[in-house]
This record gives sequence, C-alpha cells and structure tokens, in this order.
Amino acid sequence: MNFIKTPVKGMPEQLPADMELREYVMNKIKETYKRYGFSLIDTPAIEHIENLTNKQGGENEMLIFKILKRGEKLEKADEISDLCDSGLRYDLTVPLARFYANNMNLLPTPFKALQTGNVWRADKPQKGRFRQFTQCDIDIIGDNSNLAEIELISATSEMIFQLRLGGFNVRVNDRRILKAIAATCDFPQDKHEDIFIVLDKIDKIGTEGVTNILKSMGFAEENVNKYCNFFKEGNYFESCVEFFGNKLDGVLSGNVINNLNDIIFCVRKIILDKGKVVFDPTLVRGMSYYTGPIFEIELADKSDLSLSIAGGGRYDEMIGKYNDNKIQAAASGFSIGFERIVSILKSKGFKPQTDNNSAAYLISKNLGYDRIEKVFVNANLLREKGQRVLVSPKSKNMKTQIDKLIEQGYNKIIEVSESGEHEINIQM
Repeated sequence: MNFIKTPVKGMPEQLPADMELREYVMNKIKETYKRYGFSLIDTPAIEHIENLTNKQGGENEMLIFKILKRGEKLEKADEISDLCDSGLRYDLTVPLARFYANNMNLLPTPFKALQTGNVWRADKPQKGRFRQFTQCDIDIIGDNSNLAEIELISATSEMIFQLRLGGFNVRVNDRRILKAIAATCDFPQDKHEDIFIVLDKIDKIGTEGVTNILKSMGFAEENVNKYCNFFKEGNYFESCVEFFGNKLDGVLSGNVINNLNDIIFCVRKIILDKGKVVFDPTLVRGMSYYTGPIFEIELADKSDLSLSIAGGGRYDEMIGKYNDNKIQAAASGFSIGFERIVSILKSKGFKPQTDNNSAAYLISKNLGYDRIEKVFVNANLLREKGQRVLVSPKSKNMKTQIDKLIEQGYNKIIEVSESGEHEINIQM
C-alpha cells in the first residue's frame, strides 16, 4: 500500500511564511492580554468524554472526535456507547472549567486566564472551516460583577486595534433578555433554545425568514408575530433601555437591562473611537451554557472574511458541575477567532516586519575544512549579537535559492568559495 502525502481532510498544514504570520498574531494576542493581567495556562487536548457530552456544547457535541478505549478495556466493551472513554476537545471553555475546579485552591480570586491551543471538530471541511484549528481564549473566574465583562471587551478591543484590523462593532446582549422576550411571547420554556437557533439566522434570512420558520415549527401565529415584532426595527441600538422601554415589565428584572447598559456605556468610553459598541437584541451565541451577558466583535468591513472575529459571554453555572460540593464559581470569557484573523490579514497581503539584520552564507561544494570552520565561527559571532544567520550549501539553481531566501526576509546573501566570500547584489 502506498503512503499518502496529503494531510487528512480538514487538517491544515502551515508553510514557513504562514507560520511567521501566525506567530506574529499569536504574539500580539499574548502581549496585549498579559498587559491586562491575564496569566497563561495550558490544558490537555484530550478530555473525558463525560465532560464533552454534558449537553452544554450545543451542536459541537455532535462533532466530537471520539477516542476508543485501549487494550483490555476495549475488548470488554459490549455496547457501542462503552467503546469510547475520551475525545479531542472541541473548545477551550470545557477544559478550563475542569482545570479551575481541579486547581482552584492554587489560584487567585478572581483568576484571569489566557489559554491558546488547537481544538478539533468533525465538521465538513470547506473554505475557512477546518477540522483542526487554533483558538485563543481569555476568561475571568470568580468575579460576579460586570467588571469582568468590561475588562474582557476592553482588552479584546485593544487587541484588535493592535492588529490594525480596522474599525469594528462590539455587539452586546444578555441571555436573560432573550429568554424574557421568548417568555413574554408565550413560547414554552423547553423550546427556547430551538427558537434562539432560528433567531441566530436573522442576519441571513431576515425577520420574514425567522417568522416563516417558527410558524413551520408549529408555534402559534400570534406568538410568532409578537416575537418577531421585537426585531423588525433592526438589530443595532445605542441603548437597551431605550429599545425595550417597559415591554418586559413583569418578566425581567430591571437590573438585567441596567447592568447591560452599564457595560455598554463604560466600554464605549474606554475604547473611544477604536470601535462602536451597540446593543443587539438578536445576538444569541450558540452555546447553551451562557447565563448572562453575551458579546461578539465583528469588523465594520463587510467582506466575505470579515464576519464575527471574537465572541463570548458569562457562564456562571458550568464550573460547579465539576465540584463534588457543587459550589458555583462566577465565570465570563471571550474566544478570539484566531484562524479568521489570520485569514483576514493574509487576504490583505499583510506581512510581519522581518529582522532587517539577517544574513545567509551559501557554501560552495568541496570547500575546505578551514574555510567551513571560519564561516561557522563568524556566523555564531553574529548570532550572539542577535542577528539571524543561515548557513547552507549552495544550490545548483542558485537564482531560485536566492529568490527563496529573499522571500524569507534575508537581506544579505554571501557566496563562500575557496577564493573567499562574495556578497551577492540582491534587489529587495
């Protein structure tokens, strides 16, 4: 059987130029968040299957790469459901919740976590959608005030500004508001999540499309029309107080709306003209574990790649499920669309600035030992001074070799032969 040279479908490979851009973005993300007091942590790529299938991951739970039991345990498994005991993580939030529950006595309160790493989803690969991709998350655990949301949104807005991605919109909502709207329209509570899934498509199908789908699901026409009337005026508003008025009296505490307004106005003053902060009553977020404020950031440039580039929210009821005593810990987090950001920068032709002080020595064939030794000694002296230096055999097709070196950012190329060293004149 022949070996296969291409990667498994949906599992991307990264060329050196791609990795340079990815490292640039990752470093910017880490540098920015560390300035805001977030601490790096790491969690395993493999999680207990019970944690991944706890009915909090939404549609992602149908996309888990499951891992079979091994050896004797696999042989003893008598049902399909017993064959698997673990799986590859589909996000970083579930591992973080388990991590905090396991290590909370060793961590400060509140704890500000920064986590980056690959996640896996058995999705159908397509443009911009992979089965393996990198996520970057920040979370604040142990703070039940809106200071957490203000800090998360402010820090992420600054990160986007540092990456020079252009203008952006911060969309803010609250899951309790979504539930209150559904309740005041007399939708059964056990159907709320199904309704939210439809509402989440409103930017693609419009209010009319949402109306038609909800009616086709068997909901009463009167309830559907009342529900969709909430969203007929659009989805970007300066204030949720002005938008709702007294429409939700009796089904929603005024503190929820006032709290969300405080977040909106405070962040607006912090980020100034870097981005726009709006209340969006149609913002849903797909994970059912969200319990309070939710938020997304999208670029103002509406190109194909410029969709949501970061999203998150409060999930106060997750961590307690990992504790024997079921003690809850307030938690709120933001997930940054690393792959999407990299794709946007790449589509714009952005290239990170490379070190202008770099050199490549190309050694001719059959060069004497003394000359080779001298090249390596000189190269190491330059490296000790912080210069990037490559030592490589000279290729038969020297022009192609030089072109590739120029692409990699080498601005000084030296040919080494028995007669000495000759700097090649290159056009940058």
